[in-house]
Amino acid sequence: MKKDIGANRLVMATLFEKILSGDIPSHRVAKGEGWYAFLDIFPRREGHTLVIPNRGVQRLADLTPTEHTQLMEGVIRVQYVLGQRFGTTDFTVCVHDGPLAGQEVPHVHIHVLPRTENDGGSTLVAMWPRTEHGESNHEALASLAASLQEVK
Repeated sequence: MKKDIGANRLVMATLFEKILSGDIPSHRVAKGEGWYAFLDIFPRREGHTLVIPNRGVQRLADLTPTEHTQLMEGVIRVQYVLGQRFGTTDFTVCVHDGPLAGQEVPHVHIHVLPRTENDGGSTLVAMWPRTEHGESNHEALASLAASLQEVK
């Protein structure tokens, strides 16, 4: 399926757009205004769910304020549903915002994984095991924070 992006340019629909259109099946968890949630086909644990906006954009910054709100409402609804099923209030919520961040499908999506005692999951630090974790360099952190605050 192709979509018209203007000026006679066509691009292939993403995997998630094909799921939204019904061209590719999915295992729905929940849906609401502006969002859809379905089970990840390569789950990191049982219940691993993806929440996507109905409009196919690659980055969070490309969503409108209304779409941001709707997407977060979807995440909260999915947390409720998964929490009821798995008996938890703890979740790992993760976004890969762009290909350099590990985004494999160029359509905003939020991973929601229910966390339970001894589920084999871990912390953010475990995702980057080769990162140094010595003493904090507060001088360097203060300098970076100051430069970030100057961004207009």
